[in-house]
Amino acid sequence: MKVFISGNIAPVGLKELEENNISVTQWKENRQITPEELIEACQGQDGLISVGPNKIDAAFLKACSHLKVVALHSVGYDNVDVAAAKALNIPIGNTPGVLSAATADTAFLLMLAVSRKAFYSHKKIIKGEWKNYEPTPDLGIEIQGKTLGIFGMGKIGLEMAKKCTGAYGMQVIYHNRSRNEAAEKEIGARYVSFEELLALSDVLSVHTALTPDTKDKFTLDVFTQMKPNSIFINTARGGIHNEKDLIKALEEKIIWGAGLDVTNPEPMDKDNPLLSMENVAVLPHIGSATEETRAAMAQIIVKNVVAGLKGEKLPFEV
Repeated sequence: MKVFISGNIAPVGLKELEENNISVTQWKENRQITPEELIEACQGQDGLISVGPNKIDAAFLKACSHLKVVALHSVGYDNVDVAAAKALNIPIGNTPGVLSAATADTAFLLMLAVSRKAFYSHKKIIKGEWKNYEPTPDLGIEIQGKTLGIFGMGKIGLEMAKKCTGAYGMQVIYHNRSRNEAAEKEIGARYVSFEELLALSDVLSVHTALTPDTKDKFTLDVFTQMKPNSIFINTARGGIHNEKDLIKALEEKIIWGAGLDVTNPEPMDKDNPLLSMENVAVLPHIGSATEETRAAMAQIIVKNVVAGLKGEKLPFEV
């Protein structure tokens, strides 16, 4: 059996593919593969391991209807036409669960970095602007005892909430399509309406999937409903916030700060004004980027691939 990999995965994954007698062809160029190149590369292959934001849309699936399995190197599948895949009987696998703690760590890191203007202060050192001690410039805000709002209380949202309650005694409110009773019992989280989430959160952290309902959910009108001293965190998908509106909300001090591990578009342009704002911290989508998490993701991918090539149900199927 033959599998094409559209990027790099952890070595343990490659080793396990080899142990399962699966022949691998891997994209090695230092750029994202184009849709046309992906279709061409998948001809003569039995499966695809999709690394990065490849569009697994109806056009791709129709051109590659011979594939026995598509395994995503992600938990998110907003780039997949699931209905088209189902119609063509191509199972789609993802990697849920294993990246929850690492992604929550990134959200927590961004919250602290924004609250203390850490990235901005670090840049001042690099620019040679740290001359002497001054007690009043570039002051941050404290997190202790504040209210954390979670938009999307799934596994990652719960991990973020547990870190914030444990470290800073934060009160947790959340908004979901449905109640998360486990979170309510475990950490005392309180379910609120979306409007209440905006009005009450000192830190609002996004942990929902990108869907038609959540695309461009956070616009200028929404930011206007937040506290002027609030922090917006997004480690989910860049398409959930409108970036031009976020820039305006920060420039006009409608909200206090923002921390992003995801941007819209990705990658972000080096001249984006968010990168020069003192109360903003931006990371290049590193939410799950730990050795342990990426290794675990690779092992799940192999399980999905092996099952798909055998015609069995995927253990982690979208």
